[in-house]
Amino acid sequence: MKNNEYPKIGIRPIIDGRRKGIRESLEETTMNMAKNVAGFYAENLRYPDGSRVECIIADTCIGGVKEAANCAEKFKRNNVGLTLSVTPCWCYGSETIDMDPLIPKAIWGFNGTERPGAVYLAAALAAHNQKGLPTFGIYGHDVQDLGDMSIPEDVQEKLLRFAKAGLAVAIMRGKSYLAIGSVSMGIAGSIVNPEFLQEYLGLRSEFVDSSEILRRIQLEIYDKDEYKKALEWTIKNCAVNEGDDYNPEHLKRSRQQKDKDWEFVVKMTLIMRDLMIGNDKLHKTGYSEEAMGHNAIAGGFQGQRQWTDFLPNGDFSEAILNSSFDWNGIREPFAFATEDDHLNGISMLFGKLLTNTAQIFADVRTYWSPASIQRVTGWKPEGVLADGAIHLINSGSCTLDGTGRQSEDGKPVMKPFWKINQEEVDKMLGATKWYPASLEYFRGGGYSSKFLTEPGMPVTMCRINLVKGIGPVLQIAEGVTATFPQEVFDKIDKRTDKTWPSTFFIPRLTGKGHFKDVYSVMNYWGANHGAISYGHIGGDLISLASMLSIPVCMHNVDEDKIFRPSSWAAFGSDAEGSDYRACEAYGPLYK
Repeated sequence: MKNNEYPKIGIRPIIDGRRKGIRESLEETTMNMAKNVAGFYAENLRYPDGSRVECIIADTCIGGVKEAANCAEKFKRNNVGLTLSVTPCWCYGSETIDMDPLIPKAIWGFNGTERPGAVYLAAALAAHNQKGLPTFGIYGHDVQDLGDMSIPEDVQEKLLRFAKAGLAVAIMRGKSYLAIGSVSMGIAGSIVNPEFLQEYLGLRSEFVDSSEILRRIQLEIYDKDEYKKALEWTIKNCAVNEGDDYNPEHLKRSRQQKDKDWEFVVKMTLIMRDLMIGNDKLHKTGYSEEAMGHNAIAGGFQGQRQWTDFLPNGDFSEAILNSSFDWNGIREPFAFATEDDHLNGISMLFGKLLTNTAQIFADVRTYWSPASIQRVTGWKPEGVLADGAIHLINSGSCTLDGTGRQSEDGKPVMKPFWKINQEEVDKMLGATKWYPASLEYFRGGGYSSKFLTEPGMPVTMCRINLVKGIGPVLQIAEGVTATFPQEVFDKIDKRTDKTWPSTFFIPRLTGKGHFKDVYSVMNYWGANHGAISYGHIGGDLISLASMLSIPVCMHNVDEDKIFRPSSWAAFGSDAEGSDYRACEAYGPLYK
């Protein structure tokens, strides 16, 4: 997506409409407030391609309904996807509000005593709530002077939280989720639900049979020059780190077959990408329909079992697509789900849009209690591992960014692609081995990535689940990555599959409910998969979920980080219950 195609933030300067003194005295202050916020957003927010977020400001301050309509028309012409109204004064509530029901909206009412911006904030929020238009209210904690153009820290936090979530909503709208294949091994998340995608997210559902990959390989419907480049890069950077073949002797494949598997999985990767976003170069070879792709912002591949029982698995393709680099260099990662678990794929997409970073896809596989660790390894857990850990591990499809070999201030991180350098790419590749696939799992062969995530990274795990009678619900767990001493890890690693990547996750505990202990987080997790994002983004996820009327059933986010539309307060004083009631009352955004 090019920068001019990304949705923009619309800034609405709202003013007291009374002429002959009052409005005139506020024009400059009000418009400067809008320009100041626009500059703040441009400085602090980026689109997924790394370009700065753009803001569109109304041509004039908005003092009444005609100017509100003029602003709305300008916003339509300029692809505005969310709006922020700002004012330092009293204005006319229902006459000046944003009436578009599909656009996330917020109001910043300046906390000052000279002019009552907070009074307008309350009046306008009441108007939105009465009309069924959920709106975020932003009101600074401390009083400012009327001419003070600084943005207080607490206001900055809410401005960014609203904008990140609102941009995610707007960027998703009109795109597609691409399902390659059908349901994997009866996994519920693999049963792609078009109604959920359409009504809650504004996404189309696109379906392609797995045989399309085989057709394109056999008919050579891919860029042959790029394939040559990709294969050379893969041999140099991945095949060179091919791990030992742990398969039983009677199942091991020949060297010739393994080399052909490398060729096959590289072609798979090219084709999966082309299916998602298209490839203009295919026009020149007579495949104009294939060149267009499916306009997909996220996707997934069924793989098991019908494909993997006789053809190489998708582990390499999924790992490379989800990473922030490939043979073409450092680039934006995809959100691409193993086993076509679209609910985890969308969870990955949420994390990616909020952070612009690659996302880890993993099984939420094992809770290791302190007693179990000591019994199996002879080592008594200590420090961050003293309460046990959740082992996140899947069959090699995890982003290589998950190695934790990027760094900032000497600490392991996962960064937006435009901040990653080639040295970090080399470290990620060097930390990853590629083992011949376990042929008892994957009869068709292929390669699985293997690494151990660096400790000490703040991360957030989330997951959408569909529940009959409720609809979608979101789970969130903030925590940190950890590792064991090497000899301890070796013993744990061999109990599952020593050819797969491992991330050990320690959720932040609250001592009660779902976060009473590490076991409870694992016990209450709603499915077999989780999407893991760098950073503690639970507050951003909660704001995003509220925009989409998706209730949050489990989280460990501090109360002062929870930011939802003001109308949620009218649904009761218990935060979780009011969330459910509000989401039920408003319903899906696009229904």
